[in-house]
Amino acid sequence: MSTVAEKIQAFLNDLAIDVIEERVVEYVIREVQNGRKLSEALHDPYVKNRLSDEKLARVLENPEVSAALEAQIAQSFKKREFGFTE
Repeated sequence: MSTVAEKIQAFLNDLAIDVIEERVVEYVIREVQNGRKLSEALHDPYVKNRLSDEKLARVLENPEVSAALEAQIAQSFKKREFGFTE
C-alpha cells in the first residue's frame, strides 16, 4: 500500500513528464513549421535526450503534431514542392 507521500511524488513525476512531452511537442511543431522534415526533428538531440521511444510515440499521436504535418503537406501541394530529387 502506498503512502500519501508516495502518491504525491508519483503525481508530481507524472506532471513533470507531461511538461517535458509538451515542450517536445512544441519543439517538433516549430521545427516542422520552419520547413524541417519530421524525421530530422525527431532525431535531434533535444528530442532524443528527453523522451523514451514510448514517450516519443505519444508525441507522434498528439493532434497538434498531426495538424502541423497536415499544414506542411498542404503547403507542399500548393507550392508543388514535394522534396523529390531530380
